[in-house]
Amino acid sequence: MDSARGPAPGSWDTASFCQVGQHFDQNERGYIEGKERGAFSPQMLTKLGTNMKQLASMFLSEDEDFLLLFCHESPLDSSVEFMQMWCKYDMDSCGFISAAELRDFLRDLFLQQQKAVSEAKLEEYMSTMMQIFDKNEDSQLDLSDLARILALQENFLLQFKVDACSAEERKRDFEKIFAHYNVSQTGALEGPEVDGFVKDMMELVQPSIHRVDLDKFREILLHHCDVNEDGKIQKSELVLCLGLRHP
Repeated sequence: MDSARGPAPGSWDTASFCQVGQHFDQNERGYIEGKERGAFSPQMLTKLGTNMKQLASMFLSEDEDFLLLFCHESPLDSSVEFMQMWCKYDMDSCGFISAAELRDFLRDLFLQQQKAVSEAKLEEYMSTMMQIFDKNEDSQLDLSDLARILALQENFLLQFKVDACSAEERKRDFEKIFAHYNVSQTGALEGPEVDGFVKDMMELVQPSIHRVDLDKFREILLHHCDVNEDGKIQKSELVLCLGLRHP
């Protein structure tokens, strides 16, 4: 490729563009920044800027541009929303997103954007997404793979101190945490709310987790916290489980 001229618009496909973008965007934020810029073509950055969206719109077709930028332009707000999405598309509850389930996800994605895409194109895009995001090449996506596609925002629990703090600070932090995961505002964590809470707790010590690991930890948490055995974690139950006084 002529580094001065660059490829013609639309001459790259999503896989090629992502491979280049991921190589230089080492922190996977969607931008080539800081020391990453030194490794990228200065002329290209001067002309196009460092935003992945600008680069994608220059080189990719409209559909491929949309697929690539979905993860950067439509991040999910929480792990609860992520687990809701996971449960919707892991239809056989096997703990992985298969190629067929990923195709269904992409079909719904285009429908939401009112874009007409043929089944042949869906198959092509599904294969491309698998090529980009299936890190272990087992033809299925686990939790961490799908999290990369959906650009899940930073772990909510990272903002809280792990060292000793005052009773007032613990009370404040507990209220923030419970409100964040209790999206239904029912006063109890259930279903994807429990899963989202468990996912974020596990990822504090293990960045990449599998669904089977999450399920095991959730069962342990429910065993210790679900006093009335209703399959939910009431606010008062979580207080007791964490050894806190009731806020």
